[in-house]
Amino acid sequence: MKRDILAVVVPALLAAGAANAAEIYNKDGKKLDLYGKVDGLHYFSDSKLIDGDQSYARFGVKGETQISEQLSGYGQWEYQLNVSNTQSDSSSKKATCLSFAGLKFGDVGSLDYGRNHGILRDIESWTDVLPEFSGNTYTITDNYMTGTADGVATYRNKNFFNLVDGWNFAVQYQVKNDGHNTFNKNANKWENNSNAKNSRTIQNQNGSGWGLATTYNFGEGISAGAAYASSDRTAEQINRGTVSNSNIAGGHKADAWTAGMKYNANNVYLATTYAETHNMTPYHDNISEKTQNLEIVAQYQLDFGLRPSLSYVQSKGKEQKNSHTQNYNDLVKYVDVGATYDFKKNISTYVDYKINLLHKNNFTQNNNINIDDVVAVGLVYRF
Repeated sequence: MKRDILAVVVPALLAAGAANAAEIYNKDGKKLDLYGKVDGLHYFSDSKLIDGDQSYARFGVKGETQISEQLSGYGQWEYQLNVSNTQSDSSSKKATCLSFAGLKFGDVGSLDYGRNHGILRDIESWTDVLPEFSGNTYTITDNYMTGTADGVATYRNKNFFNLVDGWNFAVQYQVKNDGHNTFNKNANKWENNSNAKNSRTIQNQNGSGWGLATTYNFGEGISAGAAYASSDRTAEQINRGTVSNSNIAGGHKADAWTAGMKYNANNVYLATTYAETHNMTPYHDNISEKTQNLEIVAQYQLDFGLRPSLSYVQSKGKEQKNSHTQNYNDLVKYVDVGATYDFKKNISTYVDYKINLLHKNNFTQNNNINIDDVVAVGLVYRF
């Protein structure tokens, strides 16, 4: 990437601090908050598929109702609009990020259902703290229980029934999200049944599955945690995985595990996570048989609002199942240097420089994997 870009963007440094949600109602045991942000975001890159405006707006509401002394109900809805297309462009991306409702039973815990964060994010979120580029090794939207996911029932318990301070755990179950596609033997291809509800591409399908996460706060800013998830694969995923020249992973199960540690005290934030996935992670038109994922991040909060960041991120994917070797290809590999600066509680600016360590080769070319550096510059207003 042209390094002269830095002369323009570095003076613009510095990024998104959090602001509290705006309380719009709180009376008689009923509470409703409104929150959101507008991010004026631009990418600078030699890759024409990435370079350009990336601005978006996100907003949501969350509420809680006290039903009895030990029972309350809650819900949350969050929506995102990508605003970089023209106003008349009907293809502008918009999506519901979160939408769930649940009940909290005192010290027993909480149970909710809907569209929510996958259980693996309980750990992966520790390194997903950079101004723009992070959390993108194996955490993918609508990919089992890695990113945000549909049809998940989540039970959470804090402080182990209020008996052990700092020990939290969660259990999650996800319903099947199928592609509802059928194989046309005459045409020798899979075809979509347009009458099917919530039909999905093969990379966004999942069978029913469950997951478990636990974290423990040792005190003095030190925490550790681990998570595991396992799901059935759909018939289409299994059948496509049996084709000898296919880069779709085979197997009837998709699973993943992750572990991490973090330190957050004295204005210092350090975190690292490691994860492995099996028959789960998509790349281009394929699904990797296995990935190994490492994320490391360091940040320091200065008193005047500046928060510099340094991170290393790598994801390796095992070669397709019909390979006779155990070689891995890099799916993601970069060093990230960034910084955030808070002007006020709810307005900030940032720069994030992704130094891509991938190189041009047959694998990156065949799978349209970006090998160029990217600089992100943004101005954020939060409410």
